Amino acid sequence: MGNRSIKDTKVNKQNESLSRNVLLLGIVSLFNDISSEMIMPILPMFISALGGGGLVIGLIGGLRDSVSSILKVFAGYWSDKTGKRKVFVYSGYVTSILFKFFLFFSTAWQHVLVFASLERVGKGLRTAPRDAIIADSMPKKRGKGFGIHRMLDTSGAVIGSAIALLLFWFLGFDFKTIILSAAVIGFLSLVPLFFVKEKARKPKDISFKLSIKRLPGNLRTFIIISSIFALANFSYMFFILKAQREFSGDFAVITPLLLYILFNIFYALFAVPFGMLSDRFGRRNVLIIGYSLFAITSLGFALFNSLFAFIVLFILYGMSNAIVNSNQRAYVSDLSPEKLRATALGTFHTMTGLAVLPASVIAGALWQFNPPLTFIYGSALSTLTVMLFIAFRIE
Repeated sequence: MGNRSIKDTKVNKQNESLSRNVLLLGIVSLFNDISSEMIMPILPMFISALGGGGLVIGLIGGLRDSVSSILKVFAGYWSDKTGKRKVFVYSGYVTSILFKFFLFFSTAWQHVLVFASLERVGKGLRTAPRDAIIADSMPKKRGKGFGIHRMLDTSGAVIGSAIALLLFWFLGFDFKTIILSAAVIGFLSLVPLFFVKEKARKPKDISFKLSIKRLPGNLRTFIIISSIFALANFSYMFFILKAQREFSGDFAVITPLLLYILFNIFYALFAVPFGMLSDRFGRRNVLIIGYSLFAITSLGFALFNSLFAFIVLFILYGMSNAIVNSNQRAYVSDLSPEKLRATALGTFHTMTGLAVLPASVIAGALWQFNPPLTFIYGSALSTLTVMLFIAFRIE
């Protein structure tokens, strides 16, 4: 009995440590997102101020996600192969911070194109290994685990956007000074990461090509369906531009910032509840709700232009992101074998991320022709995703 009690105590302590990893990684993302989200809501306006049009904004928005996504599958594979997670996470955050500093020196939209894209290299290095740590830390409640992480991540977005508004409206900072301030704050994200403990793993003798082939068929089907949704889920910058074009003067900056804060508040509020809901009632059912809500939201952006409509639509946009982003990761984790989990998550992130480039370029081209067509495109393709998800029952 005594030995069993000691063993149970060790297991409980280990589980406590693993769960603490989720909290620590969430705090890392909190500080990193404070830094990033001071930049993100002003980035489309900064690009416009440097002479970039709708197509340029779409290209930059798509490249930012695609550049990082190309690396995600390789970082996930190398994480599985070497048995290491934390080193990839740490190097990823450091890389992002450095290129935020370079973004401060941009004097033309071409500079933003380069530096904003390279800043996302860090995201490509860290995402799959970090998500694998989260999945391993709460194996029975992954929806809740990813929900907690997304809640803290998005809380940072709320704080970061609010700081950007404060610096612009009350202190009179220009875009470049806000970007420099964000880069400095980014260093705080490295402190809690030091205390994350990864589970000891042995290096695995696996090949990249064989690892991809060994992913289960139902997982590959879901990755294809989620990639089609990613084609509909173009850059957030078009939602901000839609709000900006309806206002003038300082309100053309302040109103989109306030709406972006509102979006992130509802993203943060609903990430955990919908994660827990998917733990209980199934990820497939919850994801269908999320994809459908995005289709309705996009259609609303195409049809309505009033301030009241924007308030409602940015709330729905936040809720759809809360439903989809964390539960897609949890679903991939559920469908993947443990020894290939980082590879599976990396493959998912790479496929969906690569789809964002054509999605945002198409959205930019449609915006140049007629802005409402951008959102009709997003609504139609996300509706197709719902139909495919219902047709192909993934267990």
